Amino acid sequence: MALQIWFPLFNHYHNHNLCKHDRYGPTLMSSPRTLFSVSLPKASLSSTQQHSSDSTHYLNLNINNNNTHKATQLGFLSKRRNLNLVILALFSNGFLPNMTTKPILAEELQLQRYIDPKEGFTLLRPSSWIKVDKAGATVLFEEANKGSNNVGVVVNPVRLTSLGEFGTPQFVAEKLIQAERRKESTNDAEVISVAERSGQGGSQVYEFEYKVDSTRGGMKRIFSAVFVASKKLYLLNITHSDKPDSPLDVHTRMMLEQVLHSFDAAPQT
Repeated sequence: MALQIWFPLFNHYHNHNLCKHDRYGPTLMSSPRTLFSVSLPKASLSSTQQHSSDSTHYLNLNINNNNTHKATQLGFLSKRRNLNLVILALFSNGFLPNMTTKPILAEELQLQRYIDPKEGFTLLRPSSWIKVDKAGATVLFEEANKGSNNVGVVVNPVRLTSLGEFGTPQFVAEKLIQAERRKESTNDAEVISVAERSGQGGSQVYEFEYKVDSTRGGMKRIFSAVFVASKKLYLLNITHSDKPDSPLDVHTRMMLEQVLHSFDAAPQT
């Protein structure tokens, strides 16, 4: 279970007091802020550049014919068309997930709220997934007949008061992927994106997405979130199969992302 690689990272901090990164303290955001992710495919950019080149050539012809006013209008339209092409390319490649005309409802994605009043955390979880008991996990939900697809949370006491005391999101992501690569079952591991948001009471929440090629189950997509509250470390790990012959579909991805973004400390009553 991928949750097992987290705690050695923080235990290493406790034992050796190595990681002081306060000067890189992340800015708190009310919604996830992507710190880095995969770049836009070159094909999309080259298409836009070709349109830009054609537009410039057309403008030069009109200017030479002393039709400056018409050329200016065409230039404005060309820029607007190029902007539309860029936005279309971003949507096509999944880079504008939050620009939707209609809010995504939990009911539409078959999610329901789960609250653990004892440990003090909450999240949305797939309503059809089954809650199972597993040693080491505070709570674990598995997809029926596909236990390798799961959502798990682990809560442990720590001496940290905030994630910033341990390191920046990029620092944690680097340590996380290094730990994944050291596992004997891992063929390859790659970070997809790192983000940060503000949680309950202004706490820092780090979010990670990465993929792992493992001898145990093949290609997997993993979403993780971590925060510190009340001297406890809260870890969420979402694992789902993402094989070439059966890749993660759009609906499932949206569902899992909503689970990721919903993970937070439970409001105090």
